[in-house]
Amino acid sequence: MRSRVVAVTIAALLVIAPASAARADGLVPGDGFTGTLAPWFATGDLSPRVGNGELCVDVAGNTPLAWSSIVGVDGVPIAAGQSYELSFRARATSSAAPTIRVLVQQPVSPWEAQYEANPTLAAATTDYSYSFTALADLPGAQLAFQLGAAPADFTLCLADVTIVEQDAAPVEPETGTAVRVNQLGYYAEGAKRATVLADATEPLPWELHDADGAVLASGETEPRGAEESSGANVHVVDFSAYVTNADGVSLVVDGESSHPFDIGARVYDSLPIAALDYFYYARSGIEIVDGNPDDGDDYSRAAGHLGVAPNQGDTAVGCTPPESFTGGYTCDYQLDVSGGWYDAGDMGKYVVNGGIAVYQLQSVWERSKSAYGALADGALNGPEGGNGVPDVLDEARWELEFMLGMQVPAGEPLAGMVHHKVQDTRWTGLPLLPADDPEARELHRPSTAATLNLAAVAAQGSRLWERYDPAFAERLLEASRTAWAAAKATPDLYAPDADGNDGGGAYGDSDVSDEFYWAAAELLLTTGEPEFADAVEASPWATADLYRPDGFTWAATAALGRLDLATVESSYSGRDAARASVVALADRYLAAATAHPFGIPFEADTRFAWGSNSAILNNLVVIGTAFDLTHDERYAAATIEGMDYLLGRNALDTSYVTGFGSTYSTNQHSRWFAHTLDESLPPPPVGSLAGGPNVGLEDPVAAQAFVAGCAPQRCYLDDVQSYSTNEITVNWNSALAWVSTFVADQTNGETTIDGPIEDYDPTPWFWAIGAALVALGVGAFFVVRRVASAGRRDRASRRNPG
Repeated sequence: MRSRVVAVTIAALLVIAPASAARADGLVPGDGFTGTLAPWFATGDLSPRVGNGELCVDVAGNTPLAWSSIVGVDGVPIAAGQSYELSFRARATSSAAPTIRVLVQQPVSPWEAQYEANPTLAAATTDYSYSFTALADLPGAQLAFQLGAAPADFTLCLADVTIVEQDAAPVEPETGTAVRVNQLGYYAEGAKRATVLADATEPLPWELHDADGAVLASGETEPRGAEESSGANVHVVDFSAYVTNADGVSLVVDGESSHPFDIGARVYDSLPIAALDYFYYARSGIEIVDGNPDDGDDYSRAAGHLGVAPNQGDTAVGCTPPESFTGGYTCDYQLDVSGGWYDAGDMGKYVVNGGIAVYQLQSVWERSKSAYGALADGALNGPEGGNGVPDVLDEARWELEFMLGMQVPAGEPLAGMVHHKVQDTRWTGLPLLPADDPEARELHRPSTAATLNLAAVAAQGSRLWERYDPAFAERLLEASRTAWAAAKATPDLYAPDADGNDGGGAYGDSDVSDEFYWAAAELLLTTGEPEFADAVEASPWATADLYRPDGFTWAATAALGRLDLATVESSYSGRDAARASVVALADRYLAAATAHPFGIPFEADTRFAWGSNSAILNNLVVIGTAFDLTHDERYAAATIEGMDYLLGRNALDTSYVTGFGSTYSTNQHSRWFAHTLDESLPPPPVGSLAGGPNVGLEDPVAAQAFVAGCAPQRCYLDDVQSYSTNEITVNWNSALAWVSTFVADQTNGETTIDGPIEDYDPTPWFWAIGAALVALGVGAFFVVRRVASAGRRDRASRRNPG
């Protein structure tokens, strides 16, 4: 989900230079503060003093937002593609060094930033200089110094503020070793391949070394030539013939060594748990308690959006004022929409994004045939451990309850429809804990898409919860039926793209035929009723080719219905056709993965777009489902190998999953996992998936860094402000949870389970132990879990000792 830039840290572009005279050829209007303030402006809380080349203001501390206090000037002419140097002299008298925001931006809403920086001011006058390249033509851009939200009162004095043209100096990311491997490891009995970036056109010698440097295997690379997505000439190394367990091995090609990795039978065991634990840390409306604060990062935080000042809360939220919403919709009721997950790095909660994430978490359980780790009661961080319910269902329920709360009450206009989202009225800054969010909250107009999302996941959840909580299962099914009926009555209430200018993303969608198909499929599988069978058969998606190069998404959900029609036991007459179509779809992704020198299920011309890592994972979901349907080992092997790219076998030599590998993403875009902006806050938790390369470069930080262009796989920055390449979202982590659980089930590259979910029931001893743990206060569980968690984190730290 797109989060507007509100604070940028680009250390590579900051230069503290010796004091120098003002540049006479600058583009900033005004007389250099020698006469009057004009054409500069100041907000009403400030009393600017101008003279002798300085602008000074007294700024109150502890204001809620950076833009509470501003000095600035309009009329700065900038041209797209032109590089500039912004410089100024500043000093600040204060008991605490304030950090301010400096922006070159549109002078009117939506205030899109061309560049933004966050200098921390000193008491002594210091020269600051920044380089940036304009992203758009703005004949009258605004230069703004946003001074609010400082920890204490301060006095700021500015002088010699200039912007001048200069030559471009783009930032290039470092790319590590040329030998790209899955930094987590490989199954001993499975495929083991790596990709090498090398100019050579002839085969190169390779050796597999143990931790002491002894040679375990050797051979020659397979040259694959120029590869467009990486912008490099590549070779592939296949060392699958080595089938012995080994820790800390490395692959050496033509004298250059890879990062160390493991070969064994259980290399993936901890990844699904970490991927699923992410959701607890993303919860809204509940105090988060870190089960292992001794590891150096404390994820504990107060409950967000429960109305404890300054937070205005989600317990009684009204609708968006009609004048601020396209179509003029409003309502006269308030809803308790507390709970649920924060969608991404902001405070928004979006039904359509939560819907696909709930679906995938519930599918993690529905496809599973065992009580494997991440699915067992008590395996995850959430507080529900020991309640006799698989943790993954408990986690999905947290969002399901929120989605139920978003349904329009009976007796109101559009009763049974579901509000599209709840969000802040304005974007908040980074960093910011959810409990400290001061903005008012508002419900946005119901949409047919959101309504059908609830209909689908509530129907799916009803059949899964029947064995654990029949009353909740009945409530879910009733809500699903109500939503289905409401969507049929109002089939074209679309979420507009225009509803994303401030405070939250739009999630616009003007084609909901796919959501109708998905919801009908889930209701059919849960109820077996002819009405829903007829709706499935009448849908244009019933026989449509579902192939999408970049996979299914929150806005393209027909595949979700088809996958479940194919895999869930039912009397549906079209099940065989659904199964065949899923396998045929998987074959296309399998062919792409087999041909790709990085092993990913993308065809050569597939665009790396926003959330490309989730697109890869969702294509792997299809391939993995084909294995569930056919037990053809080719599909399992391709799904496993597809994880290599995410864990380091890529053009940037980085793992996109925090805590897994030698070098991994640590600065994903988030307001509260924002350690680089506030050292008191933690980084993203282990198991967080970064969005990945995005050729669109749709944030100022990425656009500045790659102003000279980038090969698709290289269009990524591990920067907290690069929201278009480095965001975290619940529906990306849900895809990681599904695939990593599937891969972990393939112990040593061979499946450990078979048979449909209906064949599995927990053995009596398992639940007896669970009951005993509950009776004992679950004390033993927490001891074991602390040790296990520490072990997981220690393993990650050993892979990244720096």
